[in-house]
Amino acid sequence: MSPDSRTAGQPLVLQGLHHVAYRCKDAAQTVEFYTNVLGLTFAHSVKVDTYKGEYCPYIHVFFRMADGSYIAFFDLPCEPEMGGDPNTPGWVQHLSLRVDNEEALQEAKRRLQARGIEVDGPRTGYTVRSLYFYDPSGNRLELSVPLVLNEVEAQERAKADLDAWNAQKKELSSTRRSAQKI
Repeated sequence: MSPDSRTAGQPLVLQGLHHVAYRCKDAAQTVEFYTNVLGLTFAHSVKVDTYKGEYCPYIHVFFRMADGSYIAFFDLPCEPEMGGDPNTPGWVQHLSLRVDNEEALQEAKRRLQARGIEVDGPRTGYTVRSLYFYDPSGNRLELSVPLVLNEVEAQERAKADLDAWNAQKKELSSTRRSAQKI
């Protein structure tokens, strides 16, 4: 029996996040920020000159978080400057990092502001209390304290929200198509 036939139809089991990767403008500046400002460990790097046989020098730097997962960045000096997605509002694309408690969130705000970094928040949402700011490359970051949720209620609300959203989205799509015909 092949391994594929034994697992066919079974859901894939994901154990957690290994790393998430973004682009940075300058690896040295990124290392300084993520180690000295956010307190992460500069865990390892990969320096490469080619990708799939094409000349494309880069360094890929990794920062370890307390749970063992990583945030990684590519410094690609020979590529055009990075930019945001012009079709997506800037507040949409961000990375949210969990902190232990409200005191840690307030300490993070103090440390960021002491370095002249503009901080938005804290704000309280449905699932988290958060701060927002940008790293030196313009990547939007969020530091979050999870709020205590009733998991069953949260899942029920998620399903109801998705159903309501799908109905609203259908209406919005219909309205947009009608407006385009005019």
